[in-house]
Formats: sequence, C-alpha cells, structure tokens
Amino acid sequence: MSSATGAGPIVGIDLGTTYSLVAVVQAGAPVILPNALGELLTPSAVSVREDATVLVGAPALARATTHPQATALAFKRDMGTARVFDLLGMRLTPQELSAFVLGALKRDAEAELGVPVTEAVVTVPAYFDDLQRQATRAAAEIAGLKVERLLNEPTAAAIAYGLHERHRELRAVVLDLGGGTFDVTVLEIMEGVIEIQSSAGDSRLGGEDFTAALAAWAAAQVPGFDLDTAEPLGPARLRAACEAAKRRLATAAEDRILLPQLQLAGGRLLDVEIPLPRALAEELWQGLLERIRPPVLRALGDAKVSPRDVDEVLLVGGATRMPCMIRMVAQLFGRMPQRSLPPDEAVALGAALQAGLKQGERSLQDLVVTDVAPFSMGIETASRWGGQQINGVFTPILERGTVIPASRVRSFVTMQDNQSSIDVAVYQGEHPHCRDNRLLGRYLMRNLPPAPAGREGVEVRFTYNLDGLLEVEMTVLSSGLTESFVLERTPGRLTPEEIGQARRQMLRLKFHPREALPNVTALARADALFVELTGEAREELGAAISVFRAALESQDPAAIDATRGSLNAIVLRGR
Repeated sequence: MSSATGAGPIVGIDLGTTYSLVAVVQAGAPVILPNALGELLTPSAVSVREDATVLVGAPALARATTHPQATALAFKRDMGTARVFDLLGMRLTPQELSAFVLGALKRDAEAELGVPVTEAVVTVPAYFDDLQRQATRAAAEIAGLKVERLLNEPTAAAIAYGLHERHRELRAVVLDLGGGTFDVTVLEIMEGVIEIQSSAGDSRLGGEDFTAALAAWAAAQVPGFDLDTAEPLGPARLRAACEAAKRRLATAAEDRILLPQLQLAGGRLLDVEIPLPRALAEELWQGLLERIRPPVLRALGDAKVSPRDVDEVLLVGGATRMPCMIRMVAQLFGRMPQRSLPPDEAVALGAALQAGLKQGERSLQDLVVTDVAPFSMGIETASRWGGQQINGVFTPILERGTVIPASRVRSFVTMQDNQSSIDVAVYQGEHPHCRDNRLLGRYLMRNLPPAPAGREGVEVRFTYNLDGLLEVEMTVLSSGLTESFVLERTPGRLTPEEIGQARRQMLRLKFHPREALPNVTALARADALFVELTGEAREELGAAISVFRAALESQDPAAIDATRGSLNAIVLRGR
C-alpha cells in the first residue's frame, strides 16, 4: 500500500517511555514490524560509546547497567522541558533522544517493507499538553518523519480494539498503564463508529514508578548503601534487578532481588539477596495504585456513566500485567478486565489503523473515529469582588470532553481605564486558580485603543485540532484588529532552525550499521549479565564472550553466527 505521494506507506509508531514499536496495515490488518534483531519491541534507550558511536534500542538498554552515565532511559517523561542529558560529553535533549528511537524504527520499517518511509502517525499520552506534543512532533522531524497525525494512546488502543468489534454496540473503557504514563478512555462503538466520550490520566504515573518504589525499598534493606550517593553502577544494577523482579512477580507469588558483589560505601563489596513476596511488593505499590482510581472516576463522570454501565474493560500497556492492577480494576468495575489485544502492541496497532484510514485503506472505509479534548484549556483572568481585584483566576475556554476538532470563543473586557495591553496567559488544567494549573505560554497584545475600564472588549478563540495542538486568536472588538497567538520562548520548544540543526547533527553522528546490531547487542547483553554472575556461571559466560570476540576478529560470518548463537543461549539461560 503506497501513500498518495508515492513515497511509501504511512506507518504507525508507538513512541513509548520504555519500549517503542512500528506497525503498518497489510492486507487489511495491522502488523507490527520487527527490528534488526527480529524483535517487535525496541527499547526506548540511547547509549553513547567511548568512540562517540550512538547505540539505540536493545544494546543501549543492556548498557544501562554497565555504563549508566553513558545511557539515557525514560526520556519521554522530559519531553517539552529544558532538560539536557549529558552522555559522555554529548549533550542531548529529550527531543533528540526520542529522534534516535524514531530514526531506528524508521530504518527498521524501511528494511522490512523495502521502500522509503517518510510519514507516520505517532502516538502520545492523552494527557500530553501542547508543549509535549510539539516536542514529539519536533523529534519526528529530526528523525526525518512527517507526522501525519499525533494520536492519543488510549484512542489508538480503542481503534485497534474497535476494529474487531465495529459490528457490535457496546460501551468500553480502555485503561493504558505504560512505562511512564497512565491514561483512561471511555468509548462507545455503534454501527462502525468509535466515539471517544472522555479521557483522563496521569502523565507522571507508569511502570517506571513501580520499579522505583521497589528500588527505594530494596536500597533501604542494604546497610551502607544509598541510592543518591552510591557510585552510578550500583543504583543502575539495583534498578535493573528490581525491574526484572517486578516482571517475574506478574506470574510468581515470590521472588528474590539478587545483587552479587554490590559496592557499598568505602568500596566494600557485599552479596545481596533480598526475598520479595508479591504481597510485600503490592503493599509498597499501594500509593501508586490509589493514583489510578481518580482518573478512572473522572473519565466515567465526564462520560456520565457508572461502572455498571460499562460492557467491557480493556487493559493495554505492559504494566497492566501486574496482578494487583488487574484485581483493582475488577473490583472497581465488578467484572474481570480483558486483554484481547497484546498489551504491549495495542497502541501501535491502532496507530497503524489510523495511518490506514489516512491513506484510504479500503478495508477500513466503514470505520469512523471521533476524539475529545482530554483536559480543559483557558486563560488567566481577574475579577472584582467586594471592591477588591482578584487575580490569577482560571477561566476555561475549551472544556475537557469537547469533541475535536473544535473551536471555542469567549469575550473579555479590560480592567483598567485606558488599558493599552492585555497579557494573555494560556493554562491547562481543572483547578480554579491558575497557580495550580500548567502554564502553556503567554502573549502580550499591545496597542489597545484608549477606553474606560470595561468598555473595550477582546475575543479570545481557541482552536484545538486532532493532533491535540492549540491555536489561539485574539480580536479587539472595537477595531477588528486580530493577532494570532504565538507562544513565547518556552523551555523545551525547538524553533524550525533548531530542528534543522538537530537533524544535521544527527546525520553526522556515528551509528552502528543495522546489520551489525545483533553482534553489538549480544555483547552488550553478555557484559550486563557478566556483572551479575559469580563462580562457574561467570567463568562459562566469560569464556563464551572471549570466543565470540575472537570470531568477530576473524570476520568469518559462519563462525560469528555460530558463536553468537551459543553466547545468546548462555545469556538467555542466565537471566
């Protein structure tokens, strides 16, 4: 299937906090495309080697425990901020790091499809604000991708789910708990129309937080070990061990956190073994689980439905595998949730379907999808009460739950005689005071005609599109003067010139050839495991690493393949 431009298919990309995927519609169905390792999930990880070579994906994730200061993880959480990651002297923004991941997915898709890939539908958490969405779009541009649509993650999952249910009439709730964010969406399916009725969420809640809670508890069990002051390798190893234990607890009632030769204060080494019953882990996670309930209830309230009105509850996102999450959802809705779609793949599959809709895929012609604004947006205003002026009042212009695309307008008047300017500050949130909401940006409109207080009016129009991007327009009623809202320089926002510069810098960087990634990944994973093993197991792995390195030196393809297979088998057994 080719795009209208003939440049190749539009792909769907789930740019995740922990893992990312790329998918495309083939023969009327969405398909996840494998990466260079033949794996469907590409870790959202970037690592820089001593020779300034950049590693992306699985080899970068493996280096997180052996070279933590040279590796960046979970940078999606910092999209839209001014944070800069310093990896061995290479200073990279969250947009640039995300661009590395998007670029890797682009190359994998091109290798699998055999055609250039230049356009994509990219998913974002429903609760990403305008700054975070602009940052995601910038990351895609740096990677050489034109974003056809920014799609809310739970909406994408709803599309993937609705494809198979479009001939039914039902109301469903999609709960998406990924590595870094939580979203909930209420939807209704009727005669091929998927109507998103409400969305809510928490952009700072995900599987990473559950791992962090385990790591903080485990660190407290080791005398002389402090997460904040220890050498970087120690906390990185502890976090990796806790992440692995968390995943095993999804199917086991008890596990152990094992850290041989953990370095403590003063250089002392200690073999750490901490029993971890699932019940204890769930107790540590109780506060995080409680944060899931309010967004769910808010989404149900906005859709004006109760839990008993819901026909099906769909779980997506890798963190929904946790039994405590499943149990809490079952208690809340009075029914067991279902996972008819692979939790890790649902969002990417939906993104591919949206891309197919964009390209006019015939098999999807009877599928219609609507969406809503997940949060309220408005401006800061002032009011008079009892002879006093009250500042910092949040006045919504576009309410959450509004079907998008949408345009809403409200009129305001001046507060002072002969007021010559208006400072329009745009906020996102649900609190009555601006200080409790998120500032998106501000613009100073000057040259208002002189007039008594309350006599000059200004219309402020918000236009919110399907990408979740906001445009603001202001019109002086007496003169008809109109100015478009342009956000002032905001931390994390890149100008077109900066995007172009980042794109050129990315093209100059050294990346391992795609065909060499299996070898690089095998060594990185083996090195990471070598740190954790002791005794005979460590000796066996060390010997296998040496044999594989020798095969690489020989440049004999048959020997490289054979020794890599043996090394991978040992690593898989030792995990």
